[in-house]
Amino acid sequence: MPASRVVVVGAHPDDEILGAGGTLARHVREGDEVHALVVADGAASRYPREMMAALGKDAQRAAEAIGFASIKLAALPDQRLDTVPLIELTQLLESLLGEIGPHVVYTHFPSDVNSDHGIVARATWTACRPYSQPRLRRFAVFETPSSTEWAWPVGDASLAPNHFVDIAATLDTKIAAMECYESELRDYPHPRSSRALRERAAYWGSLVGRAAAEPFRILREVT
Repeated sequence: MPASRVVVVGAHPDDEILGAGGTLARHVREGDEVHALVVADGAASRYPREMMAALGKDAQRAAEAIGFASIKLAALPDQRLDTVPLIELTQLLESLLGEIGPHVVYTHFPSDVNSDHGIVARATWTACRPYSQPRLRRFAVFETPSSTEWAWPVGDASLAPNHFVDIAATLDTKIAAMECYESELRDYPHPRSSRALRERAAYWGSLVGRAAAEPFRILREVT
C-alpha cells in the first residue's frame, strides 16, 4: 500500500503526543509522512511569556522523537481561541492542510472539558470538507488524557471509540516524546504522568486483546 500523508491537529503543544503519539510513531515506522499542526501557544494563560519559546523547543524535540516530517506552531492565544473568529481559524487550517494534502487527519474529541480542544476540533472538521481536502480518506478524533475524561457529562460527552491502534511497539516512543515536554508532565497518578499514560494504553489495549492501544472515533472514512 502506498505511503499516506498524515496530519495531527492539536490545540496545544503536547496534545499531539498525548492523543495520538503511539499511532503517529507507528505511521512513521510504516513509511508514512506525518505532520503536526499545533494551534495555540500553550503557555500564555499559565506561564510567563518566555515559556512560549521553551514549549516551542520542547515541541521540536518531541517531533524529532516521533519522526514528524514537519511541525507547525501557529501560536494563537492559549485558552483564548474563543476570541479568534472561527472562520479565521478554519481558513488558517484549511490553508495549512491544503499545503500538505493529507490522506489521514487526527484531531481532538470535540466535547473535551478544555474549550480550546473543542474549537480546534470544530475548525478542523470544517477545514476538512470533502471538496476542500479531496484526498482525505480518514478523519478521526482522539482522547486527550486530563481533558476528555473530565468532559461535562451531558449530551455526547463520551469518546465511544470505534477504532483502536495497536501501539505496543511504539509506546516507548510516545512516552519519550511526551517526556520532552518537561513542563507538562505531572507526578503519578495524574493522567499526564508517564506511568499513567502507560496504564491508559494498557487499559485500552485490554479491551481489544492487545498489550497497548490508542482509541479513536472515526467520523468519516472513504475506502
